[in-house]
Amino acid sequence: MNAQTLPRHELAGLHAEVIESSNADLVGIEGDIVDETMHTLLVAGDGTKQVPKAAATFRVTLEDETVIIEGERLVARPARRTELTTPHTWR
Repeated sequence: MNAQTLPRHELAGLHAEVIESSNADLVGIEGDIVDETMHTLLVAGDGTKQVPKAAATFRVTLEDETVIIEGERLVARPARRTELTTPHTWR
């Protein structure tokens, strides 16, 4: 998994932080992603917060790098997003 392929991977278990948002109350929410729906990420840190994907920009920590991603790129059902975000050679 790297910055280019992040949107087509499972996000649960990754560490994320909201670095920008149209809702100032969301900025600074940080923790591990514990669940994902079509429109939200459930982030467990200081409590568990439900963050709308479309309203935020996230900093996601991978094993060897940090990726900044617009939440709009993640808006989709998780199973469909992992199938359709980028072309696959096996289709």
